[in-house]
Amino acid sequence: MFKNLINTVLIFTILLTSCSKDFEEINTDPNRPEEITPGVLLGQLQYRMVNSAIQSSRSFTHELMQIDVPRESSSGGGQHRYFITPGEGVWNSFYSYLTDIKDLQTISEELGEDNYKGIALVYKSWAFSILTDLYGDIPYFEATSASDGVFQPKFDKQEDIYVQLLRDLETANSLFDDSKPLTYGGDLVYNANELASDSNLGITKWKKFANSLRLRLLLRISKRDSEMDITSQINVILSNPETYPVFTSIDDNAIFNYTGSFPYFNPYYNARTVDWRENVCFAKFFIDGLNNSEDPRLHKWATTVEQNNQDIYRGAESGYSVTTQHVVGQNSSYHDNLKTFPQLGIMMTYAEVEFIKAELALKNFTTGFQAKDHYESGIKASMSQWGASMSMDFLEQQNIKYDTSGTTEGQMSQIMLQKYYAYFFVDFQSWFEKRRTGYPTLPRGEGIPSENNFPSRIPYPTYLQSLNPDNLETAVNNMGGDNSDIKVWWDK
Repeated sequence: MFKNLINTVLIFTILLTSCSKDFEEINTDPNRPEEITPGVLLGQLQYRMVNSAIQSSRSFTHELMQIDVPRESSSGGGQHRYFITPGEGVWNSFYSYLTDIKDLQTISEELGEDNYKGIALVYKSWAFSILTDLYGDIPYFEATSASDGVFQPKFDKQEDIYVQLLRDLETANSLFDDSKPLTYGGDLVYNANELASDSNLGITKWKKFANSLRLRLLLRISKRDSEMDITSQINVILSNPETYPVFTSIDDNAIFNYTGSFPYFNPYYNARTVDWRENVCFAKFFIDGLNNSEDPRLHKWATTVEQNNQDIYRGAESGYSVTTQHVVGQNSSYHDNLKTFPQLGIMMTYAEVEFIKAELALKNFTTGFQAKDHYESGIKASMSQWGASMSMDFLEQQNIKYDTSGTTEGQMSQIMLQKYYAYFFVDFQSWFEKRRTGYPTLPRGEGIPSENNFPSRIPYPTYLQSLNPDNLETAVNNMGGDNSDIKVWWDK
């Protein structure tokens, strides 16, 4: 009997040990990483951030900048009438992503992975530049310090934020090493995960993105040249292309390419027809400009409507009166192909860089070419980006041909109009540039109340009045108020 007891205990012990071992094996998800690495964070972060950016472009910028207009708007509000309500969407999403970016930066530093740290700094600068250009003074230096017990971060002045953004981009430029792969993979923008021969072309493109973004931000704050020596900083980039390379072709475009496989679908993939194109149509200003030059991007962007047995492109007036209601299908709207277009995840493009250089050349910066050359290269780059075939004489058309004998303002108007079209689906950039330059010149709809001005910013989210009241009050006092008429630092 004692012998049987010993055998029973022995068998039970073996089974228990076996079960414990099997339990660990069975409950280990082979698809879930056991440790957080930079590669684990990066891919999902890239996807979510660009989705927020292009969705903001369509839901806000396109209506405000007369790219599209709602089919009906009887309440009297709407961006097309310059009613700008406190904005929470981008504030909420981008600040949550910035926490992930901080984790990416911290883990990269701990592992000695400078390329990942450089990528983190580019994303940090890109996200914060959008936030501060939207609102003005925002939480920056304490923004992602909740883990350190800071739940009510102070708001930093925009000028201080810009100083750090430019420093971070310069640091990113120095960190990128194209002789190394991304050790943990994860890059879904430039696929810098492996070496090609002895060089990592993806890392080279990240370096170009850092410097191109820096050029964008320097031009954005160019009114503050005397305070921050913007001219010298621009000249350093332009005169040292080996040290500070920028985009030189559409292959450099900072675009998240949607694979069309789970989970990386174009965010509009399942958009209902009523939301995608029946309740919205393109604005007359946007469509007329493209029609007048027979712009081939129209075929990629817009649907046609029938008139006198012909298929045409037509837009609706923006800023219309509250009694107006457009009929479904009466005006052109978004082409369904855009819902599955792989290259819709746009952050920054070569076309934009060429238009930046066109403006700089016009202002007598040494770019290597004339303003006309950059202007034409910008148009060509945008066409290629969207897969549009441009006719041989397109650049010679009367309303496209660059007028080298025109006034500075006239040439500036030409550059900015084409930059406006190249900004299709690029977050808020066409609005920011309109605020900076005054271009393009948008018609004022009859339904826009006389007291409503073209907006200069978005008011802060209202919930901050209860969550961070003291710091919010300080920021509002520094800004001079909290409405859409208040100009941000670089716009004063």
